[in-house]
Amino acid sequence: MGNPSIEAAIKLEKKRADRKLRELDAESSDNPVSRLFSRLARDSLIREKERLEKAEEAFKALDLNKLKGCFGFDTFFATDVRRFGDGGIFIGNLRRPIEEVMPKLEKKLLEAAGREVVVWFMEEKKDDVTKQVCLVQPKSEIDLQFESTKLSTPWGYISAIALCVTTFGTIAIVSGFFVKPDATFDDYLADVVPLFGGFLSILGVSEIATRVTANRYGVKLSPSFLVPSNWTGCLGVMNNYESLLPNKKALFDIPAARTASAYLTSLVLAIAAFITDGSFNGGDNALFIRPQFFYNNPLLSFIQFVIGPYADDLGNVLPNAVEGVGVPVDPLAFAGLLGMVVTSLNLLPCGRLEGGRIAQALFGRSTATLLSFATSLLLGIGGLSGSVLCLAWGLFAIFFRGGEEIPAKDEITPLGDDRYAWGAVLFLICLLTLFPNGGGTFSSSFFSAPFFRGEM
Repeated sequence: MGNPSIEAAIKLEKKRADRKLRELDAESSDNPVSRLFSRLARDSLIREKERLEKAEEAFKALDLNKLKGCFGFDTFFATDVRRFGDGGIFIGNLRRPIEEVMPKLEKKLLEAAGREVVVWFMEEKKDDVTKQVCLVQPKSEIDLQFESTKLSTPWGYISAIALCVTTFGTIAIVSGFFVKPDATFDDYLADVVPLFGGFLSILGVSEIATRVTANRYGVKLSPSFLVPSNWTGCLGVMNNYESLLPNKKALFDIPAARTASAYLTSLVLAIAAFITDGSFNGGDNALFIRPQFFYNNPLLSFIQFVIGPYADDLGNVLPNAVEGVGVPVDPLAFAGLLGMVVTSLNLLPCGRLEGGRIAQALFGRSTATLLSFATSLLLGIGGLSGSVLCLAWGLFAIFFRGGEEIPAKDEITPLGDDRYAWGAVLFLICLLTLFPNGGGTFSSSFFSAPFFRGEM
């Protein structure tokens, strides 16, 4: 059974308008004011009916019998067809590579339908049997769907600018939390400007990589919206796809370009800090990071091991650390650390976060939906356990980035082993960064409460 079509909805609205017109025609009144209002209402209904007739012509359901003749042995051999919305699903199998079949089939369908159509090639699993299907829909319906969710509008750009300014402010404010207690304004500038600049470098490089990759596939992106936070300054960047994705490679490569470039930029910042200062402790311009920041997970506990723990096995504060203040860290190195944490949050396989998009490309829509549900559940459990970050990010992911992406036009061509390997690497880094590890990476009391975790 197909989904309700736009044509059917328009016909219902036309019937409603006709019924209202008949009711007005049946009414009679000697009151001139009532007659005036009836005439105005009648004129409005007539104009509405004319608009609906034009819309009905634009969104008329495709004739599947005509379209079936477009399929054949040289493109896609259709063995069955069923109605889906104002288009249809043709079940069969490909007879040529998709890059050869798609333009030829789209041309034939355009001539048969008399208007532009959109074609998807997908796999449908039923009763443990996987079949290839070709989904055909009127292009006007897809354009309407993108138009209804379009963010490339004046208000969209204004909102993006407002969030950008707000995020810059939260980054500047949060940066000030890590300066030493008796710091002057000059100390603030010397300490915070590198952190601020490092964080913006990560955001800028990842944004450029995303836009370049999307442009290579011909995918239109909405304005990018920064997510301000009073914990890290920024919780990442989100945007929507405002055109169809050509294939699963595009669905994988665009979010992978953002996250991989952010991770690499974070690593470059940490290496640059080490080369400049000869260590990760920042010299005279160090930021002092409280032990509470370093949660017990493999990556961050390893980082604390490298920069120098806060206390020894007996609880004595070590020379690199300052009692009551924290461990000194180079601002650029700390920008890289924050960048990795924020990138990992966006790599969680949930909804339309970057990780959710990658999961949909790698594992398919049904598995990605299960992963999204499991991730949301774990974030909810973390929030109920007392983690404000888990609660806040879980709510954001569910209400603002929930759901799934529209399928790519080519969902059949496999991604290839290289992309599965990249996906495994990205999710491994995400796991190492965010997954709780009660005992720490090393069997030392440096990494267990209270010396590592501290009072929360």
